[in-house]
Amino acid sequence: MIVLKSFVYLLLVLSWGCRAGTSVPGTEVPGTKTTETPQVPVQQPLKLGLERTGEYLPLLKGKRVGLVVNHTTIFPNGTHLADSLKSLGVNVKTIFAPEHGFRGMEADGATIKDGVDTRTGLPIVSLYGTNKKATPQQLAGLDVLIFDIQDVGVRYYTYPSTMHLLMEACAENGKTCLVLDRPNPNGHFIDGPVLDRKFASFVGMNPVPVVHGLTSGELALMINGEGWLAGKKRCDLTVIPCTGYTHQTPYVLPVKPSPNLPNQQSVLLYPSICLFEPTIVSVGRGTDTQFQVIGAPDPAFGTYTFTPVEKPGAHKPPNEGKRCYGEDLRRVDAYQLRFSLKYLLDFYQKAPDKSNFFTSESYFDKLAGTDLIRTMLVAGRTEEEIRRAYEPGLVQYKELRKKYLLYAD
Repeated sequence: MIVLKSFVYLLLVLSWGCRAGTSVPGTEVPGTKTTETPQVPVQQPLKLGLERTGEYLPLLKGKRVGLVVNHTTIFPNGTHLADSLKSLGVNVKTIFAPEHGFRGMEADGATIKDGVDTRTGLPIVSLYGTNKKATPQQLAGLDVLIFDIQDVGVRYYTYPSTMHLLMEACAENGKTCLVLDRPNPNGHFIDGPVLDRKFASFVGMNPVPVVHGLTSGELALMINGEGWLAGKKRCDLTVIPCTGYTHQTPYVLPVKPSPNLPNQQSVLLYPSICLFEPTIVSVGRGTDTQFQVIGAPDPAFGTYTFTPVEKPGAHKPPNEGKRCYGEDLRRVDAYQLRFSLKYLLDFYQKAPDKSNFFTSESYFDKLAGTDLIRTMLVAGRTEEEIRRAYEPGLVQYKELRKKYLLYAD
């Protein structure tokens, strides 16, 4: 069933046409550029930003280039952007790696160390751990920083925070930031509370909903245009959009974006069940069904069982070695589920000891971007009541979002 569903998504990706993305006239801000693509009334195949080499290679001529990339930064044939640019004679000087590392195999939250890429011989500088923002010394000798990492369209995923801090570093050090855009696999809807800035952290830096409905390029334009960088600075930003894409185009990721999002089902369930992370409930880390199962060490939570163990990409997973009881979500229609609080409410209601359900209330609130969900959950409010409480902010955000769209909804 899951394989068939993913195959259907893939067929849709290959068959759906759309108008090409351009910036909305009149929404440009100083220091922000996009490469425009003519609107054409015929179907176009999907083309990623990095595939449009004719649009960005001229911008790199005679420049010293840094890459903020990982294992997802590949062409459809599997060639990595770093290898492509080196073969084309581009003067690539440094690779900057986000959470999970350059090859994408490090565990969630693991400290990423500097190193050298054995294939290209390029130095790798970590942007995760103690050094999340490139320093002036690390940017010295560079002119252009390219960001191309596959996002999943959810605020608590950390790659957008890496992009935010990259833009900030570029603005502060007079560097150009070039974003090669990619589709958003959760771009077909917008939902969740808008982040309250007092809960801002690396798992949520900008006042956007949990599921923001933007590609990385669109989010970069919004961050720049709204003055969300430190000191309200704006960086010299260029976005190379995809072509053949709309926000309703289903997109199956060609490779897993991080160790614990192994397939399309996990990517689509991620918005709804990541909120379990600061609770007693396991989301399947330490199994082969990460973010597709939920359970805790008590039969009260359900009949489906699994036992987390340490695995590559899952160091000391929650509830390690304990049999967890809960639900198997592998056959849920996750594309239609979107952002749902029903599992969170159900497990909280089933918890025998509700006082210990949250392992970290503060971290839960950072993920949610507000304390509204937790406090209303504890107060016994329904999902409908919680949604009504955050709806006004969501309505305002949707209006703001229109200014920065590169692709049709």
